[in-house]
Parts: sequence; C-alpha cells; structure tokens
Amino acid sequence: MVALVALLGLIAGRYVRTLAGAFGDDPDDLRAEARAAMSGVLRTVPMPAWPPAVELATAVVTVLVAWRAGLPYVYLAVAGTALAIIDWRTFRLPDVITLPSYPILALTLIPTGELPRALLGGVALAAVYGVLWFVRPAAMGLGDVKLAGLIGMATGALGWPAWVLAAVAGQLLGALYAVTLLATGRAGRRTEFPLGPFMLLGALTGLCLGS
Repeated sequence: MVALVALLGLIAGRYVRTLAGAFGDDPDDLRAEARAAMSGVLRTVPMPAWPPAVELATAVVTVLVAWRAGLPYVYLAVAGTALAIIDWRTFRLPDVITLPSYPILALTLIPTGELPRALLGGVALAAVYGVLWFVRPAAMGLGDVKLAGLIGMATGALGWPAWVLAAVAGQLLGALYAVTLLATGRAGRRTEFPLGPFMLLGALTGLCLGS
C-alpha cells in the first residue's frame, strides 16, 4: 500500500508541477489564468520531469499523510503541496484551487463518519484566522483565512488535539522563519513572506502527530 501511494504521489506530483507553474504574481485576468492552468493539467503527461523535486515532495507528503492519517486525506496532501508551492513563489493562494477543495475534502471525509466535527473544525479555524486578518490585515491575506478552513476541516476530523497542533504549529513555524530572517539580516521588520506554506506544514504536523 505504501509503494502504491508513493507511486500515485509521484504521478500526482507531475500534475502539481504543471499546476503550480501556471500561476503568476499578478495576473491581469484570473479566469483566463485558471482556464490556462486547468488546460495545462489536462495536457500533462504523467511522467516526472527532471529534476523531480516537486514529484518527490508530493510523494513524500502523500505517503506521510496516508500512513499517519489515512487515505481520505490524500487529496488534501496533493492540493496542499500545490498551494504551498504557488504561495511560496507568488504570494498567492488561488481560489480556483482552495474553494473547490472544500466540497472535495468533505466528500473524502464522509467515510470517516467525522464530517460534522470536520465542518466545525473548519469554521473554528477559519474564524480564528479571520479575527487575525481583521486585526492586522497587513500580516496575512484572505487566502490564508480560506486555507485555514480547509486545514481546520481535515484536522478537526481527526480530533481536537490534531486541530490545536496544526493551528499552533503553523503560527510557530512562520514566526520561527521570520525570526531567522531577522537574525541573519536577510529581512527587516516590514519584510513580507507567504504564510500559507507554514500553515500547511503545521497541518502536516497535525495530521501526522495529532492523532
């Protein structure tokens, strides 16, 4: 099963590479960008490109999540990898990936019997990030709030320890990165960096260790 999931992760990683590369920093037309991204995915040949860094990263994340949390969470592993790469490159979390992931994740969680708790977790974490965004909108974007709902759903289905661990780990990892930049002189107090990748690393921590 691990080998099969790893193989599927490698294949999915090729699509993640194509999808992540289709989004830019400041597109003129969001709909045209989304159509081009989906069209590129449909034309992609599922063979790893060289160097296969994205494919390997997707496979590793997928295996870890499937092993520790279960197969219902594999979709989030793949989508989360794509979102992390896009946000790191462009400081964006495209709605065309984030918003459809809500119903898809809900469908994958139905077999677990924990969908009500997942929905509650999603609302709760989105509310927490919504307050943080309202208090200091310069520190994060609405895309982070929308991503928080997905993370809350996934970890909430596993239980509140996983939910709390994901929420806290995401903030701590982001803060640690900011402190490292300041300490090494690579950034100032007003330097911005994407929070999404650290939120998703926190989600990975919650999914793998929270249960």
